[in-house]
Amino acid sequence: MTTTVYARVESPLGELLLVGEAAVEGPDSAGGAGVRLRSLSMPGQKGGVVVQDGWKHAPEAFAEVARQLEAYFAGRSTRFDVPVAEGAGTEFQRRVWAVLESIPYGSTVSYGQVAAQVGASGAGVRAVGTAIGRNPLLVVRPCHRVIGADGALRGYAGGLERKKLLLGLEGVEAPVG
Repeated sequence: MTTTVYARVESPLGELLLVGEAAVEGPDSAGGAGVRLRSLSMPGQKGGVVVQDGWKHAPEAFAEVARQLEAYFAGRSTRFDVPVAEGAGTEFQRRVWAVLESIPYGSTVSYGQVAAQVGASGAGVRAVGTAIGRNPLLVVRPCHRVIGADGALRGYAGGLERKKLLLGLEGVEAPVG
């Protein structure tokens, strides 16, 4: 049995809301062991999560996630290694999200390239864009690395300025627009 836990973490993007699933009893219930990240949201995010009644405020459960986020924002880390809650999204969304996770730090790909990797060419590019927009793990699952075919920044649930900031942290210069 699991319970929903959450914490807030300061970042250059604003206050991030971390939401996860934790074991209710046993060794996984203390100290953050066994917590699986379900969502990472930022202020004003399109489709962002809000704290619900019954959720437990448990900052200690997210100590490792917070440490990895701090290292990423400080330029000391290029990847995340955190347990993620399973079951989110449709099968198609999970395929798209798997592609996002394979995009190397400091690199970008186009929406069309992601569509080709999941076998959704042509009109499927829109479906890919929608799936990317529903990514519940901003920053950790790097949807900010997907840009327009012309090199311009397109859609980001956290806003294009935050997408530009994240890419800039990774050494990628891209125009907004």
